Amino acid sequence: MNSEKLPPGQVEIKKTALRHKGEIPKIDLATWMLKVYGKVENPFSLTYEEVLALPSIMNTSDFHCVEGWSILDNKWEGVSMKTIVERAKPKEGAKYAIFSCFDGYSTSLLISDLLGKSVLLAYKLGGKMLEPQRGGPLRLIVPQKYAYKSAMWVQGIKFSDENELGYWEKRGYSDTADPWKEERYVE
Repeated sequence: MNSEKLPPGQVEIKKTALRHKGEIPKIDLATWMLKVYGKVENPFSLTYEEVLALPSIMNTSDFHCVEGWSILDNKWEGVSMKTIVERAKPKEGAKYAIFSCFDGYSTSLLISDLLGKSVLLAYKLGGKMLEPQRGGPLRLIVPQKYAYKSAMWVQGIKFSDENELGYWEKRGYSDTADPWKEERYVE
């Protein structure tokens, strides 16, 4: 077991589905768009093909669920969030990025949390295109946070000077979500 890679209260598991709540949305890649907007100098939209044409990165990172399980050494490929942030050019005062998803899910993060080299909008896992049940066509991966911050089926990124609590955060989950500090729930 890789206990040095596990945050407190986490147990390593293998070969499990990355879980989701509710129905898996049916997304037509021919009409799918990623919309980047809000308090930015350069709002833009990208088709799926345009996302795939952006410079890609690959990384291996761990995935920690707030329920106490972790999957280690996931091989992700996609677009660095730093690339998206730099292209959007958040205006002065913008501190947050709010992610909206096809199933109505949302979450928010500090822009500074998105600039790490392992944070990406993933379209591949383990060398294969990301399946819908794992968040495809595009999901956010933020390895330094609990998995509920890694939104599935991303369709929009809004930059803002005000935070907007997401689906789980409105239900008492921590907005900071640091697994190494066991920031699972609001106290």
